[in-house]
Amino acid sequence: MKNKIESRKEEIIRVATKLFKEKGYSAVTMRDIAKSMGIKAASLYNHINSKQDILKTIIISLAEQFTAGMLEIKSSGESCVNKLKAIIKLHVTLSSQNIYGMSSLNNDWMHLEEQLPYYIKLRSEYEDDFKNILEQGIGKGELINVKPDVMMFSILTTLRSLYLWIPKKEDIDLHDLTENLSQILLDGINK
Repeated sequence: MKNKIESRKEEIIRVATKLFKEKGYSAVTMRDIAKSMGIKAASLYNHINSKQDILKTIIISLAEQFTAGMLEIKSSGESCVNKLKAIIKLHVTLSSQNIYGMSSLNNDWMHLEEQLPYYIKLRSEYEDDFKNILEQGIGKGELINVKPDVMMFSILTTLRSLYLWIPKKEDIDLHDLTENLSQILLDGINK
């Protein structure tokens, strides 16, 4: 019985995530989610507490996956450049597996209520870890000496928008994408 409830909850989250991307979190109602599933809105409440609960599940789950990935990357004994390549791979992987969820993560996080401070903490720690890797890379002479904030902004802006670009590419090879992004973001485009 428990598996049936969990799978229905997962279905609700999947449908809601897609609707949030298409219409925006604020514009989607519980009735919209139920209609997309072909059930009555009241039935949703047998499986979830609220629309806010769905948003929290989507965003916090992804943020925790990014945090876990970063923890593994930063504690590896790899060079700073290889850590940055691993971060790029992490973003390509999670973005390609969670196109709709990444939309919520990027566009709807500010609608989190009681979980907002926790999300901001996760995001801030992730960015601090990213910046520390860049600073270490500069200090070790692996990276050019430019402002780490600018480097981080440039790289993260590209990585955070992958969810918009990946679905437009039908024949995308994620390994090739990771390699190409690593080359462009870390080595530049100069010949």
